[in-house]
Amino acid sequence: MKKENKPVITIFTPTYNRQKLLKRAYVSLCEQTSKNFIWQIVDDGSTDDTWKEVEKWQSESDFEIRYVSQENGGKMRAHNRGVQLTETELFVCLDSDDVLTKSAVERLCYLWEKIPAEKQQQYAGLVAYKGRDEEYTLNGEVFPDVESDSLMGLEEKGFHGETTLVFRTEILREFLFPEFDDEIFIPEAVVYDQIDRKYLYKVIPEIFMVCEYQPDGLTSRIAKLREENPNGWLLYYQQRIEQSGKSLLRYKYQVHAICFAWKLHIPIHKAVPGSVWERLAALPAAILLCCKGKL
Repeated sequence: MKKENKPVITIFTPTYNRQKLLKRAYVSLCEQTSKNFIWQIVDDGSTDDTWKEVEKWQSESDFEIRYVSQENGGKMRAHNRGVQLTETELFVCLDSDDVLTKSAVERLCYLWEKIPAEKQQQYAGLVAYKGRDEEYTLNGEVFPDVESDSLMGLEEKGFHGETTLVFRTEILREFLFPEFDDEIFIPEAVVYDQIDRKYLYKVIPEIFMVCEYQPDGLTSRIAKLREENPNGWLLYYQQRIEQSGKSLLRYKYQVHAICFAWKLHIPIHKAVPGSVWERLAALPAAILLCCKGKL
């Protein structure tokens, strides 16, 4: 394996029984114009032969591949493990159903290093596009014309697309995912919303990651994940309520929070932020939602 200067960025991939699919990510890393990275794989208890495939790649690649395996505990635990193992300045999550564009590492490192050091400290990292290919964003979405913003700020300005997020590793160490017993999922926004309260992102209107959703991926299992991971979802809605002003959106968050509070047998006044009148107003919709078997 050829050695370059100390790598700037860790490409982190959590995986679970994705042996065949993972090769697409590997090939995209082999094709990078810069090998200024480490590929950190956290295997979340796969029962296929993922480890054999990775072992072969470790022997033949011209970049460093680190592999650890753990008991199945969900993406948030794998993510926390990846962050704790990372030694580079920057960290980006490449899911096993995504690939990087060929110049992604080179461009990301260049764009980060051209930011003055004192300004870097104001940023959580970089936010860029995900694409359906190297030319088009997933649904044609475009960032607002801003140099930097929070993720919620971009959303409030009308951007609702998927993003490539490159973090300063120290930020993710500060904001690890909460881990709840007997739950394996928590919305990523729980951590991202916390980061938004303190940091902005440098906005980069370029595509660095190409996404291909899989039939067995998280997106396709969202209803089941909501049913089986109520603590994580309740925390998400609690944070969203606290960050939202009086609005229809805040009302919707309160409706869902009431449903999860009932599921967890937590008194509504303790679980759902807001006034008594807000909670009373949200009750009928929450009752209707629960009667329909939805959360």
